[in-house]
Amino acid sequence: MSSLNLDIDSFAINPQYRFQWETAQQCHVLLFPEGLVKLSDSAAEILRLCQQPTTLATLLSALEKMFPGVEGLEDDVREFLSDAREQEWITPA
Repeated sequence: MSSLNLDIDSFAINPQYRFQWETAQQCHVLLFPEGLVKLSDSAAEILRLCQQPTTLATLLSALEKMFPGVEGLEDDVREFLSDAREQEWITPA
């Protein structure tokens, strides 16, 4: 597991993965040499914002502007990013 600290570090999609729309799957995916990961719409929106280095604060600010008034947004984003860190989909930038 990465030493990425989501509260203070900048992070981005791991360069071993490629984020893209997959027409055959009709969803966004993360491609990697051994296969692909199908993403939910919310996961895709978060990772879309991680294509360039970002921080949790910057990411949350952008998502709060896109989805104003969504309760639990920060908790959901933190949970997803923790999972993404464990899966090594995101790494320190």
